[in-house]
Amino acid sequence: MSPTLFKERGLRFFFFSREEGRMHVHVLGEEGEAKIWIDPRMARNHRLSQQTLATALELIRKREDEIRRAWNQHFRG
Repeated sequence: MSPTLFKERGLRFFFFSREEGRMHVHVLGEEGEAKIWIDPRMARNHRLSQQTLATALELIRKREDEIRRAWNQHFRG
C-alpha cells in the first residue's frame, strides 16, 4: 500500500506502508523519483532533475505539518 498524500505541480507525494520508521516521503515525477527525509534532506534520488527536486523540497517545506500528521496517522494509527 502506498497512499498518496497530495499531487502538485506534476509530482505525486506518497508513503510506502512497509518501510523504515524514519519519517520521509517519496516523490514521483515524470522523469524519476526520490525519497526525502522530513528534515528535509535527500535520502536518494533516481533521475529527478535538480529543478524538480527543488520544487519537491519547496512543497515538502510548505506542507510539512500536513505530511507529519499523515505520517503519524498512517504509521501509528
